[in-house]
Amino acid sequence: MPKETAVYTHGHHESVLRSHRWRTAANSAAYLIAELRPGQAVLDVGCGPGTITADLAALVAPGRVTAVDTSRDILDRAAATATERGLDNIEFATADVHALDFPDDSFDVVHAHQVLQHVGDPVQALREMRRVCRPGGVVAARDSDYAAMTWYPEVPGMEQWQELYGRVARANGGEPDAGRRLLSWARQAGFSDITPTAAAWCFATPENRAWWSGLWADRTTASVYAKLAVDGGHADPEQLTAVAAAWHAWGEEPDGWFMVPHGEVLCRP
Repeated sequence: MPKETAVYTHGHHESVLRSHRWRTAANSAAYLIAELRPGQAVLDVGCGPGTITADLAALVAPGRVTAVDTSRDILDRAAATATERGLDNIEFATADVHALDFPDDSFDVVHAHQVLQHVGDPVQALREMRRVCRPGGVVAARDSDYAAMTWYPEVPGMEQWQELYGRVARANGGEPDAGRRLLSWARQAGFSDITPTAAAWCFATPENRAWWSGLWADRTTASVYAKLAVDGGHADPEQLTAVAAAWHAWGEEPDGWFMVPHGEVLCRP
């Protein structure tokens, strides 16, 4: 697979969007919020359904946010989110982060949430994000780290999920353990002023256990990820069904706890 080619492992099945629509600036970009000011120009790379985008737009208004993704369909969903929020300071466009169609020094803030783990060349992506960021601005990236995800109790089948996801993601040209690599990638991209941090999502109440386990069970059997797992020879449908059952079993545990760790970097050109 060419270096800059990667298949988006999750796709946009409802089970995936169920997770993406939950994301906000508060729970997914808190490390960036202190850098935002009214009037700034922001580029949101890989905006998905636009919930974080909308929060960023509200925080920098009357500044403008340019939201980009590879899928026109998901951009339509993001535009609907903006309309629902009454925001008119967001523009939408398709884009490839490896070769952004914007002039140098176009934005005060360039943001990417859960993007670099899915691209073929994350260092080139960061170089492009750096190129379009103005001097004095900030490039912000946050990615999860699948190998560092942990849970309790040890339900049979959950480790198979973790190992299977890693194989499928890498076969698609991505790097599922991106969180731990962000600092290294940023240095390779030419940044020297980097603030690295980490943060986590935690799912441990009955409500969010049911939500998190349910969406992953559905994703395991019905999403693009499921198709890629089967078509790539990584698992058969019966194995995916067993993994989905493990997710349901974990979700029913009264003391169930799941942590999703993230690496974060704020980089100043």
